[in-house]
Amino acid sequence: MIVVPIKEGENIERALKKLKRKFEKTGVVKELRERQKFTKPSVIAREKKIHAIYVQKLRQQDLDK
Repeated sequence: MIVVPIKEGENIERALKKLKRKFEKTGVVKELRERQKFTKPSVIAREKKIHAIYVQKLRQQDLDK
């Protein structure tokens, strides 16, 4: 359960913004979207491999500078 303490006199808009930020950090919406469709394990592995290559290239560029 997400709890957002509100100080007296604090703007409700600011409290809502804090709530949305905390909710986003939990990853509930992201997980819900992922569960709506089935992704084959081979596709997941391919995406991880592509991401790893991308990250490795970025790190290599940082070392070259």
